[in-house]
Amino acid sequence: MKTMYDVQQLLKKYGTFIYTGNRFGDLELMEMEVNELYQLQFILPEDYTVAKLIIRRERSQLHDKKG
Repeated sequence: MKTMYDVQQLLKKYGTFIYTGNRFGDLELMEMEVNELYQLQFILPEDYTVAKLIIRRERSQLHDKKG
């Protein structure tokens, strides 16, 4: 997993499609879903960590563009 697309595909694998039209909102929801999948032990700790880092990086890039 290397990109946001990969995170979206991971979520899609579990039936989660997220698009609100607000990228920050999408990232927040994706992070919540990744947390829940991890807590329910559907995803491996490695996938959880990488997904969280990708989401955090994307959020940081959006913040830098906006500010």
